[in-house]
Amino acid sequence: MKKVLSIAGSDCSGGAGIQADLKTFSAHGVFGMSVIVSVVAENTSRVIDIQDITPDMIEKQIDAVFEDIEVDAVKIGMLSTQLCMEAVARKLEQYKPCNVVIDPVMYAKNGCPLMDPDSIDTLIKVVLPYADLLTPNIPEAEKISNIKISSTEDMKIAAKLIYDMGCKNVLVKGGHAIGDALDILYDGKEFYYFETQRINTKNTHGTGCTFSSAIASNLALGMTMPIAVKQAKKYITTAIEHSLNIGKGNGPTHHFYDLYKNGLKIKESKGDL
Repeated sequence: MKKVLSIAGSDCSGGAGIQADLKTFSAHGVFGMSVIVSVVAENTSRVIDIQDITPDMIEKQIDAVFEDIEVDAVKIGMLSTQLCMEAVARKLEQYKPCNVVIDPVMYAKNGCPLMDPDSIDTLIKVVLPYADLLTPNIPEAEKISNIKISSTEDMKIAAKLIYDMGCKNVLVKGGHAIGDALDILYDGKEFYYFETQRINTKNTHGTGCTFSSAIASNLALGMTMPIAVKQAKKYITTAIEHSLNIGKGNGPTHHFYDLYKNGLKIKESKGDL
């Protein structure tokens, strides 16, 4: 069984963060592990408070996994502070894992900040170069690239700018745009386009966490980057289409809809886009 590690914040309401990542790993038939960097008291409507785990404890959790278990992919989500980012980067440098997918989480679905705004430069300089794939949504891509994104062409320009900062692949997600949900992958040479019809629902809590975890799972299973993104796009679209009306705000996606309906099917690592 392939093994995937999530390094992220904990969402007590179960729709995002570590909890969403572990559900997604399970839905893909890979063994999920976790390093909690922040405990977030949040629900579908608001973030009440955040308590960061000490950098020393973050490093010890990472050590505990890597000294014992072979890791086939790493998904990195919420990194709230500069000290947290530096701790994670030290361990990425030490263990040099493959298939590192970084989701640069800056805000919760309800708009509450999850990253210290003063830490963005540290994210870019210290963490981003370890990314085999960076998966910013449009607001995050705007912050990182320092440009305004208003069109598909702007998404491509931002992807190039972010790629030049040191990551190996960039996926700019168009969920915040108007019209169909278009995501653009850039590998330094080519652009790949992944488009689905936008689903009319407010229940999209944890979509970024879930999408990036699905990509990490697919990479661990041996898929190429474009195929991994394509399959993850199908997965997250299904999860949103059958999202759950839980809570008073933005409900979660349905991580297990396809699994409950059809049973577990490990996807092939080869295939055409």
